[in-house]
Amino acid sequence: MFVIAGVTGHVGSVAAEKLIAEKQKIKVIVRDATKSAQWSQKGAEVAVGALDDPQFLAGALRGSSGFFTLLPPNYQSDDFYATQRRTADSIARAVKESAVPHVVILSSVGADLADGTGPIKGLHYLEGVLRATGTNLSTIRAGSFQENVALSLGPAKTQGIYPNFTPSADYAFPMIATKDIGALVARTLMFPPAKSEVVDLLGPAYSTRQVAEKLGEALGKTLRVVDIPPAGWVQALTQSGMPHSLAEIFAEMYAGFASGAIRPTGDRIVQGSTTIDEVIKSIV
Repeated sequence: MFVIAGVTGHVGSVAAEKLIAEKQKIKVIVRDATKSAQWSQKGAEVAVGALDDPQFLAGALRGSSGFFTLLPPNYQSDDFYATQRRTADSIARAVKESAVPHVVILSSVGADLADGTGPIKGLHYLEGVLRATGTNLSTIRAGSFQENVALSLGPAKTQGIYPNFTPSADYAFPMIATKDIGALVARTLMFPPAKSEVVDLLGPAYSTRQVAEKLGEALGKTLRVVDIPPAGWVQALTQSGMPHSLAEIFAEMYAGFASGAIRPTGDRIVQGSTTIDEVIKSIV
């Protein structure tokens, strides 16, 4: 049996669907019992509880052959990093107590760094505490999500602009679709590697200008790329409704990408194939 967390999100739901399609026995973890029916109807076992409850999670994992997890962000937390660490410690404790032999985690490029990466810092911590459990750990370090284009949908529709937080709107960087991540999670669970490894999962490369043009075409309008200088990152994010402390965390991540510090450093690279055109179509 494979245990899948995050099934209410893009990645976990795809992984679970892929495993069901392959006639694999799965158990899904949901926080809200009202979300369980759709998975029960598909033949999955359902465990209702939270990743930050180690006793519940250890029980859910006991007897399973593989576990997929992620680190759900809590943007409402008064202490973002403390919440990340608390959830990571709970996951690691449950993995250790249940002795699940193989764990697949969704991490991020930049998780090799202990500092200067904003929200990615918690994934660095999660990787470390899971390695310490002795489980066979498959770490999928994903690149920038194509679905993040949705964050610019509001300014695009209301103001006809596309904000750019990169050093150059013409610099192309890899962007991965979440459905490609979910597919890799399912494959990795079914065919675990002989030992722990870190996989960098990258998608096709696009520049901010290319993405703005594609989004504009989908909306039927021409979008103007607006460069946001580093000194204005926090202000721009807070003006969009983000709390100031969280805006500072994300600005740190943008700086890490801009400096080149956040980059692929895994054992091997897997290339996703989904184009951003497909994702933009679904978003619009």
